[in-house]
Amino acid sequence: MANRLPIALIGYGRMGHILHDLAADNGCEVVTIIDPYHEDGHKAINRQAVGDARVCIDFSQPDAAPGNIRAVCELGLPMVVGTTGWQRHLAEVGEMVSTHGVGLVHGANFSVGMNAFYAIVDAAAELMNGLPGYDPFGLELHHNGKADSPSGTAHTLSQILLARLERKTAARFDRVQDGIEPNELHFASVRAGAVPGTHIVGFDSPADTIELKHTARNRTGFAVGALLAARWVAERKGLFDFRDIFFEVIR
Repeated sequence: MANRLPIALIGYGRMGHILHDLAADNGCEVVTIIDPYHEDGHKAINRQAVGDARVCIDFSQPDAAPGNIRAVCELGLPMVVGTTGWQRHLAEVGEMVSTHGVGLVHGANFSVGMNAFYAIVDAAAELMNGLPGYDPFGLELHHNGKADSPSGTAHTLSQILLARLERKTAARFDRVQDGIEPNELHFASVRAGAVPGTHIVGFDSPADTIELKHTARNRTGFAVGALLAARWVAERKGLFDFRDIFFEVIR
């Protein structure tokens, strides 16, 4: 117990519950819950609410994340942000982190398997850059309650592909009504049922199709990655993307 990292959970939905259940087995201890809708949790982020927590983990909502980040930074605490859909505020968040001298890890996807998948897609795209007859595409599927579309993971995968494939210079995530230009990469989204998350990257030619696929069976992998990141960032300062530090974190 003494060696476990005390953490505060911000947001206590499905991911919050899973984080709570897995914390002890991953070197952490949940000491406080901050969620306006949780009957036993604190309603606001302040010194009293975070208590003895040394790191905060946010899995809340896209519109709440920037304010939550600001509040935690002002308390001088490091943070892991698993919420997606707020990244347009990344420059502002970087300034907050620098001003308050804290550490913050964010990511489109904290799944250990997905971050390995990023590396696989990167290597595949580098190879396929030399095979112009193969046209790349992407597809992501999530549960019908997911707040953002396309997923943050789809954005990251598209960035990986654009960085490696010289023939593609722009990604499209919207409904296509006018066809795709030769320089465009289309990444489509589907929302249905209770799908935890499926991402497919493919390369199609007149002769055949190559597909790479990651399927999340549940949200356990996301929680484990976030808890690993919490332990990693506890003694660090700066703004970090989980994808960039993944292999360092899991050592």
